[in-house]
Amino acid sequence: MKYLIVILSLLGVTIYGQTNNGEQLPLHLKEMSYNEYLGFVKKYHPLVKNANLEISKAQANLMMARGGFDPKLELDYNKKQFQGTEYYSILNSSFKIPTWYGIDIKAGFEDNEGYYLNPQNKTPANGLASLGISVPIGQGLLINQRMADLQKAKIQVKLSQAEQKLQAIAVLYDASVAYFNWKKNYEENLLYESYTVNAQKRYEGIEILIKQGDKPAIDSIEAGIVVKNRLLALEDSKLKLSKAKLELSNFLWIENNIPLELAEAIVPEKSLGKTIQETLNINDLNQEFSLASHPKIEALQSKIDLLTVEKKLKGNMLLPKIDLGYSYLAQPNPNIPNNSDNYKVGIDFYFPLFLRKERGSLKLAQYKIQESEFTRDLEKVQLTNKINAQKIEIQSLSKQQKLISKLVMDYETMLKSEERLFNLGESSLFLINTRENSLVSARLSQIALENRFYTSNSELYKIMANPN
Repeated sequence: MKYLIVILSLLGVTIYGQTNNGEQLPLHLKEMSYNEYLGFVKKYHPLVKNANLEISKAQANLMMARGGFDPKLELDYNKKQFQGTEYYSILNSSFKIPTWYGIDIKAGFEDNEGYYLNPQNKTPANGLASLGISVPIGQGLLINQRMADLQKAKIQVKLSQAEQKLQAIAVLYDASVAYFNWKKNYEENLLYESYTVNAQKRYEGIEILIKQGDKPAIDSIEAGIVVKNRLLALEDSKLKLSKAKLELSNFLWIENNIPLELAEAIVPEKSLGKTIQETLNINDLNQEFSLASHPKIEALQSKIDLLTVEKKLKGNMLLPKIDLGYSYLAQPNPNIPNNSDNYKVGIDFYFPLFLRKERGSLKLAQYKIQESEFTRDLEKVQLTNKINAQKIEIQSLSKQQKLISKLVMDYETMLKSEERLFNLGESSLFLINTRENSLVSARLSQIALENRFYTSNSELYKIMANPN
């Protein structure tokens, strides 16, 4: 089954039988608050879960990088027997411990014998044990590939955490827009239902007055036109509401990745204007916002840190490669005294003459860092300006809401006055319809303005990128 139609109250969600402003909902309707809705999205939406997987993947890469410092046990055994002659029997075993600064500690044991054994591989009868150290004094001392991989893996975890926040914010923003669109279309549908009923009652009243001879028959045509227009607008609003509910259902999921379809009895939060800023944690518009903790800035800074590690590694490649090795040799026989003069040393040297490849790689890494720093600094300025602009817009929309609320009240007063005059025979149906159309237009503008206010708050939430 593709969809599961449920009543959210069955899932343990608090559903209010009464709206927060004290107005009683019809008993068959249940309110789904914006906060409850976002809770479902945060917890169950697949894209939010997918964003969380990025952190898990980064932690797995960190574990892999730490594997570069795991102790290693090695064993190499070769033996050749031909025509009754033991050509050679060579056993080499070692235990290697990599350390942070490119230094390797190594313990080994050799036991070699045979008629055709290379003299340099000859060991005492009981074998030969060794304990040594390998030290790079050029390339690989202060930084090497395994050190760089571990550092980058740690930074990648921070980067994934920042990107996870940004991805979650994007999903929550899209979900919020869907909720606001649902609420807008729901309120428009209620508006058209109400005024369609008014138009129908007015039409029926006109019909009675015409039969009584108090009104001309043409008024019936005019009243009928209004009813038809209202029915047309109502049907269109029902279509928009149905589509809005289906769009909202894209963001409603429960455990085991089961999608939900919004039940007919569920309605949006009526007092959303009073709770939205608290729900989004943006209720203090005058509070200073720190960009240092912004996920986008953190992500850009993490990318710079990754490039910085890469630059250090490229810079280290300009040094000559000089590896020194020393091993103390001893016989594993307590009856034979060991001599401190028994040892094995080695040196490896490598150094390209022109270093054009290395110098080019270093310059390229430096340019990438500069480019990322420019992007980060620009993003800081843009974020600051976007946040300030969004705060100004929210404050302006709040003022506009107060003005349009007064405007709606004035239109309602004008309509009631016109209806009283009509009942006294001093007005006409045309004037009443005109007043009512003006009121409907004002109410639609009020609903649209409320939607802009909700969306503007959600955009500020998206820009600030604080999902907690």
